[in-house]
Amino acid sequence: MTDITDRLRTEIDARRDDLVTLTADLIRFPTVNPPGDYYRDICEYVANRLRKRGFTCELLRAEGARGDSDKHPRWNVLARREGASPGETVHFNSHHDVVEVGRGWTVDPFGGEVKDDKVYGRGACDMKGGLAASIIAAETFADVVPDFRGNIEISATADEETGGYGGVAWMAEQGYFSPERVQHVIIPEPLNKNRICLGHRGVWWAEIETHGRIAHGSMPFLGDSAIRHMAALLGEIEETLYPALASRQTAMPVVPPLARQSTLNINSIHGGQPEPEAGYTGFPAPVVAHSARIVIDRRYLIEETPAAVRQEVVDLLEKLKATRPGFSYELRDLWTIPPTMTERDAPVVRAVDQAIGEVLGLTPDYVVSPGTYDQKHIDRIGRLHNCIAYGPGILDLAHQPDEYVGITDMLDSAKVMALALNNLLGRS
Repeated sequence: MTDITDRLRTEIDARRDDLVTLTADLIRFPTVNPPGDYYRDICEYVANRLRKRGFTCELLRAEGARGDSDKHPRWNVLARREGASPGETVHFNSHHDVVEVGRGWTVDPFGGEVKDDKVYGRGACDMKGGLAASIIAAETFADVVPDFRGNIEISATADEETGGYGGVAWMAEQGYFSPERVQHVIIPEPLNKNRICLGHRGVWWAEIETHGRIAHGSMPFLGDSAIRHMAALLGEIEETLYPALASRQTAMPVVPPLARQSTLNINSIHGGQPEPEAGYTGFPAPVVAHSARIVIDRRYLIEETPAAVRQEVVDLLEKLKATRPGFSYELRDLWTIPPTMTERDAPVVRAVDQAIGEVLGLTPDYVVSPGTYDQKHIDRIGRLHNCIAYGPGILDLAHQPDEYVGITDMLDSAKVMALALNNLLGRS
């Protein structure tokens, strides 16, 4: 066992240049979501590489899924390599989409520039570096231990940044993550190489609209401003809801520590007249706003229930309806996902824990993510609970300008993944 461990580590070090090139190549596909560009291109690239290394590969379009269209089809790739004898299946899942570039970059966001032990670019950290590390780990393990048991799967999937419905959710609905087919899942999200992420907080998104009555802006007393009603709602949120949320603490090891409380973010606010078309140089019309809307992003704890989370917002709205003349509203649920947390003694957790000890010489931290990722669909739809996130990169760099992933971190994470494969599928 020690000889195989040493060979895996040595062989991954020897593939450093391949790992860097692979990561840079993946970054150069500008798979920005929305709208969802170059999805098929990156899937074909991954498939072409893995076919040459003994994997059978399928390109899977999530037809009919949320976000899928003929202009921007939601493409996913699934690669599978079967071992020399029957056994369990270990699946590495990474999303291939990235968020918009934004401002503030000093390097080409899709250049894959290599500098000072880092590879730069949008998606380097979140999570093309993790995808590359899992590919190198799986290829190395299959080369060093060709008589392994069971099966190795690697997927690169769509739309995690917008909920994952055109990627992992769709695949789970098709049975690709059923416990009969797959027994262990590792998602190489950037949670730091010395951490095992067991799950995430819950989320509830909703849209709240306040109603008013249109009138001439010079005589606002003849109308009823929906914006003023929305301001009253925002005031109640500030004065009563935010303090209540801040008082709740979870036993989940959420990082960063401030995320161990319940949180609510006002995602967007819209009121009054629509934004004018580009190039319009006139003034707005003088009217009282008849509608105002906010979108809320509520993150909740495993100690809370979805019904209670929603009800406290309803109670606040009903309080305003009872005390504020003319106040009326609509509350529209957008989506909700409950919290999830894998047990610390789950087989995949033990396998990665042992591998981190062998590679890094330390006991890993167990954490929970403040935001959701695709584990939610594997758990909720696939009914597969033996799932964790483990991968290279620093979570705080995700979605930031000059995003990067450390090369040493990728190498160490690839070693951990390869050793975890050996713990789960290696020779008896």
